[in-house]
Amino acid sequence: MDQLVSLFEAAVVFGTVILFGSVGEILTEKSGNLNLGVPGIMYLGGIAGLAGAFWYESNFASPVPFIGLLISLVCSLAAAMLGGLIYSFLTITLRANQNVTGLTLTIFGGGVANFFGGALNNMAGGVGQISVAATSSAYRATLPFLSEVSLFSSLGFMVYLALILAVVTSIFLSRTHKGLNLRAVGENPATADAAGISVVKNKYLATCTGAAITGLGGLYYVMDYIKGTWAIDGGIERLGWLAVALVIFARWKPLHAIWGSYLFGILFWLWLYIPGLTRSSQEIFKVLPYVVTIVVLIIVSTRRKREHQPPASLGLPYFREER
Repeated sequence: MDQLVSLFEAAVVFGTVILFGSVGEILTEKSGNLNLGVPGIMYLGGIAGLAGAFWYESNFASPVPFIGLLISLVCSLAAAMLGGLIYSFLTITLRANQNVTGLTLTIFGGGVANFFGGALNNMAGGVGQISVAATSSAYRATLPFLSEVSLFSSLGFMVYLALILAVVTSIFLSRTHKGLNLRAVGENPATADAAGISVVKNKYLATCTGAAITGLGGLYYVMDYIKGTWAIDGGIERLGWLAVALVIFARWKPLHAIWGSYLFGILFWLWLYIPGLTRSSQEIFKVLPYVVTIVVLIIVSTRRKREHQPPASLGLPYFREER
């Protein structure tokens, strides 16, 4: 039983990182924008939050964890939304290729984050020396009313924030007038435009808001997953691509992304709980989330149900003059 609880907790922590990225990307793709810059935006959100917390803790002898949390959160959201704004300007206003722009954003975000991460490590005294313990403790603090429940005693508040954002995004897309307008833009922007819906406004808002949610995944990775430090090991990028895969696995439905993210976490960490595995067998288990995604994609494609398909205009630029 203890091993099952431990596996579930590890899966939830792992899954929360990609859940943020997946929910943000679902919101973006519902507007018709295919943003493959998810790993880059997670990088920007993570390093900005870490830099904000590091500045605060370095300049105050007795840092208050809650203030460090607020500073890092604001910095992370601002940097992630800036990344979304850059992507939006290039793909919506300038109509650049969305695939190329997204991949470029991933490379840019990773380069910027690792550059500043290395600088912060040097300022802290050497590689791996940076630590924002006070701020990280605020992110990893258990909710008071769940501290006595063994299954939830090690989970920080951002785990529940990710769940709330997934539910709110699902309600917004399926139950609200603005959400319906956004989906209309993603399905057929010309028809939406003719009906008086602002295509550009909806795309900008969805992409920038989705980027902000995605950036929280990078912040959670830095502050909770690796406990307030910076690691130049490509971990954020790997999880960012898993978040993109989870969008397909969840069939563009935020609620499905919740259990899908935890399933990915279980599959990824399952090898730790199976005795006698060789190193090659361990690596096979680590690719299981990707294999499951491919299987789901094949099944969905063969069924050809419209509700399981991506938005019809996903990845396509909109030219109003061709309406």
